[in-house]
Amino acid sequence: MIKRYLQLFSFFVLLQMLVGCSTNPATGEKQFTAFMSPTQENQIGAQEHKKILKEYGLYNDKNLKNYVSDVGQRVVKYTERGDVRYKFYLLDSPVVNAFALPGGYIYVTRGVMALSNSEDELAAVLGHEVGHITARHSAERYSRAVAATLGTSILSAAIDNVGVSQALGLGSDLYLRSYSRGQESQADTLGIRYLTRAGYAPSGMAGFLSNLQADSALQASLDGNKSKSANSFFSTHPGTPERINKTIIEARQYKQQGIINHDRHLRMIDGMVYGDSAAQGFIRGQSFFHPDIGFKFSVPDGYKLINQPSQVVANSKNGGAIIFDFAPNKDALDPLQFLNNVWLKGEPATNVQPIVINGMRAATTSVRGSANGRAVNIRLIAIQWSANQIARFQVIVPPNLTRDQLNALKISTYSFNHMSKSEKASIRPYRIKVITAKPGDNVASLSRRMAQKDYKERRFRVLNGLKPSDKIVAGKVYKIVIK
Repeated sequence: MIKRYLQLFSFFVLLQMLVGCSTNPATGEKQFTAFMSPTQENQIGAQEHKKILKEYGLYNDKNLKNYVSDVGQRVVKYTERGDVRYKFYLLDSPVVNAFALPGGYIYVTRGVMALSNSEDELAAVLGHEVGHITARHSAERYSRAVAATLGTSILSAAIDNVGVSQALGLGSDLYLRSYSRGQESQADTLGIRYLTRAGYAPSGMAGFLSNLQADSALQASLDGNKSKSANSFFSTHPGTPERINKTIIEARQYKQQGIINHDRHLRMIDGMVYGDSAAQGFIRGQSFFHPDIGFKFSVPDGYKLINQPSQVVANSKNGGAIIFDFAPNKDALDPLQFLNNVWLKGEPATNVQPIVINGMRAATTSVRGSANGRAVNIRLIAIQWSANQIARFQVIVPPNLTRDQLNALKISTYSFNHMSKSEKASIRPYRIKVITAKPGDNVASLSRRMAQKDYKERRFRVLNGLKPSDKIVAGKVYKIVIK
């Protein structure tokens, strides 16, 4: 019976491969896209686009949005897929990221705009994402995922073993959830092609990847993660040095002269928000401020704050952590009821206590849990922010903390408070400022003007794509970050 199932499945896959294989006009290669047609690509892109806008939001600068769109439309003018209507969006996110959805939806973040040092580098990023679309990588990935799922189902039915089914499903997900290295490499190749067809310098791709490599290394240092690879752009991408060398070699196939527009690009991003925006809240030293919502809190020294879309996290090397978020309180429960009935979902808790934090009703309890494979206490604090919203702290308390360390964690949760009008007015986002170097300026003198308190020279070099040996040139424009 098992053999019969496998024979049927093999016949089905072979049939779909024969029917669903086509030659891609951009790559010239055969590819399997049987389970996602161009029409379906448009439908999926339109659906997912709404989710992207809801999650990230667009950056509210008409000139900058038009600039991104203009560069993008120039890049796609000579692509092989005339059936696609390309659309370009600038997302309000500090993360250095760019991605594409089926149907021609292409996104870049403020982080990409800040790290780019010329128009050809921006064009290279957009060209890479266009390459994913013209090569139909999403359709190929999705079709292979469907085939793998069908295969898992048939094999599971044949073997009749839940464990095998789960193992096969997990393997398929891990393999198919991201672009393959081959697809990323192919998108680089196509990106350089479109870049040069549009009249830009082919060196833009390697230039941006070099910036990316330096920024990844800087972020690893800021995170204190020396073991983290600074030479990779996501775990599934090729190593950045490998990508840089490959794109340099491929760029030699094209005419080297082309549009660079260093000064124009910098003038376009002059004044752009850098880092978190008012809608996302700001990290300033050991404190987090959210002027739009109107709250603030601080964390102990030695804890690193990380601002995520749905929560704020602070981690310590001693294993301690603080996780903050908001939760809906649909039934307008008081904090003690919310903690018992909603957060703990009715699980019995013997030590729930009502407390008051800066005039706000709250409740707290301690539960046992595990973190990184060891037992810890987890302190839960629910604070009534409004009638229908609860502010929540989860504090992971590792064993063997000193009394001072425990007290510092307690002070942290009690620091949660409303922001005053003067605080809301004074806490503003960082911004990019473009300056012109004067005779006598050097990296040290210009980097002293950076708003950040640490790694000033290194931040300045990474922001401007400067290698350790590069010198400041009088009359040239550079980027700094100001308050």
